[in-house]
Amino acid sequence: MQADAYAGYNFLFDDLARKVMELLCWAHARRKFYEARNSSPQLSHTAIAWIKMLYDVEKEIKNLSAQYKQAMRQEKSVAILNDFKAWLDEITPEQALPQSPIRQAINYTLNGWDALCRYTQDGDFNIDNNAAERLMRPIAIGRKNWLFFGSDNGGRTAAILLTLTQSAKRQGLNAFTYLKDIIARISDHPANQLQQLLPNKWTPK
Repeated sequence: MQADAYAGYNFLFDDLARKVMELLCWAHARRKFYEARNSSPQLSHTAIAWIKMLYDVEKEIKNLSAQYKQAMRQEKSVAILNDFKAWLDEITPEQALPQSPIRQAINYTLNGWDALCRYTQDGDFNIDNNAAERLMRPIAIGRKNWLFFGSDNGGRTAAILLTLTQSAKRQGLNAFTYLKDIIARISDHPANQLQQLLPNKWTPK
């Protein structure tokens, strides 16, 4: 599971019976350094430059097979990560005070280092979870407008519709076209074949 370092997820990783592997997101780590740019510009910009090198590798291998991605990450990204960690380890308390934003960024990165580096072990893993973040953004932006649905049933209906529209977008569909089509068809569609109307199974009538 790939996310930020929110402690609420730890129970998933600590319970070995669940067999859930933790992958941390480099976009979240980068954001910590970006937030420290005003108080510690030199250190923050240097860290961001290291992270940019990791993303440069990802741009280079974006459209390649998972096997080739893994090989290139092992060849290029692992070396960058090793040098980056050595640089982080050398930053002294005088350079980054204990409660400063830059120290918090450094600690966030070092504390989650193994999970941040895990993406290099498999070409199917991603360097970040930005795809999921983008799908969640409309929910985060709009939730203040959705505090009052009128009833529990209204909230449930909205949750279903939002799930369908975001799933449709994930499948590369036009959400309006998709919803218009299935709403027109669903009244006489066989109940035992409703799965055909799900975004990943749908074809226009």
